[in-house]
Amino acid sequence: MSTFTETEIAKIKEYIQSRPEGYGLPRPFYHDELVYRADLEVFWRRGWLFAGHACQIPNPGDYFLYDVDTDSIIIARGDDGAVKAFHNVCRHRGSLVCVEPEGHVHRFICPYHQWAYGRDGRLITYRGMQEGLDKSQLGLRPVHVRDVEGLIFISLAETPPDFEQAYQEIAFYAKPQGFNRAKIAKIIDYDVPANWKLVWENNRECYHCNVNHPQYIKANFDHYNEDDTIGRLALQLHAVTTRSQEKWAKLGLAVTHTKTGMSEFPDPDTGRWYLANRTPLVDGYVSETMDGKQVAPLMGDYPDPDVGTLRIRTMPNFWNHSSCDHGVTVRLTPNGIYSTKVRMYWLVDQNAEEGRDYDLEKLLPFWQLTAEQDWDICKNAQLGVNSRAYVPGPLSTYKEYNVDRFLRWYLKELEKGISE
Repeated sequence: MSTFTETEIAKIKEYIQSRPEGYGLPRPFYHDELVYRADLEVFWRRGWLFAGHACQIPNPGDYFLYDVDTDSIIIARGDDGAVKAFHNVCRHRGSLVCVEPEGHVHRFICPYHQWAYGRDGRLITYRGMQEGLDKSQLGLRPVHVRDVEGLIFISLAETPPDFEQAYQEIAFYAKPQGFNRAKIAKIIDYDVPANWKLVWENNRECYHCNVNHPQYIKANFDHYNEDDTIGRLALQLHAVTTRSQEKWAKLGLAVTHTKTGMSEFPDPDTGRWYLANRTPLVDGYVSETMDGKQVAPLMGDYPDPDVGTLRIRTMPNFWNHSSCDHGVTVRLTPNGIYSTKVRMYWLVDQNAEEGRDYDLEKLLPFWQLTAEQDWDICKNAQLGVNSRAYVPGPLSTYKEYNVDRFLRWYLKELEKGISE
């Protein structure tokens, strides 16, 4: 149910209608507090959010926290082995129950008055309280949670959007990667001084890649488009794609993007907020590493390093690039109008040992450098749209078609969401 007044709804719709077709977003979408509140309500409190990896909580009682604006969520492994999620709010006086960002508990005990909750969220004891309270009504408030082959998604909505089609598609592509048999090799946190939509806009195009991502363009084809793909490159991509299709079919894998340019994000009219695919790498590359070589043991079900790169994206806060030997996940969280918290995870096989099977000096640089180059781009974009001189410019139909699709999806969902 919408929490916005008729006047506020009318104002947001006015902003939506002010965007010229095929252009970027008008300035208020990066500055107006009303729009930011609407973003939080529509996208972050009603949709599905990537929270983390199941391998972060391998044992019953393990937990980590994920904070979204004012909501702190406990993600935990229950005694039954399933992933659970609860609001991190004591049912007595509202204190945080868990204050450490991660850990292990036998029970969740509120540090304020020591109310104790089981690992399934049930209230167990409430020291010092009068008789007659119904403990069954005072457990930790649950949060909707789904574990998709080791990828954890939560929804803060009372009735979240249907997840089944997304589950089937993501699970199909993610299963061979073995995220549920992985471990975290490294986590790096960033505070990017840019609105969350600018981070996504940058992610949705490779127009900027040739100049800004010298590592990335050596491994991938998607920085080429119809306007600049010469015959030699087209033949090279065709050869790699044909070889990969024949080889991967025997492994139960498929090449799902066979053209230059980025794979097209779903048509906004479908309402789809997820996409997964597998794409070939440039000849000589089996992993997204600095020299293209394998730097860790094979993950999951892969019997051979030549499996291209797995890509998964879910709006509004997750993308993953995975090679044969490691995966790299990015989680976004808004931190105010002008800031986005970014957490990056590097994953390897659960039995891989640092120093013996892999070295961070070889595992990290490809995506760490590429990401930090992007964060600088996003910072500069925010500084630019801060100017009163900023007006949105036209998007390239050759190179920014996915930016247009993202913006149309965003505006369509925003307008629908504020009216419900």
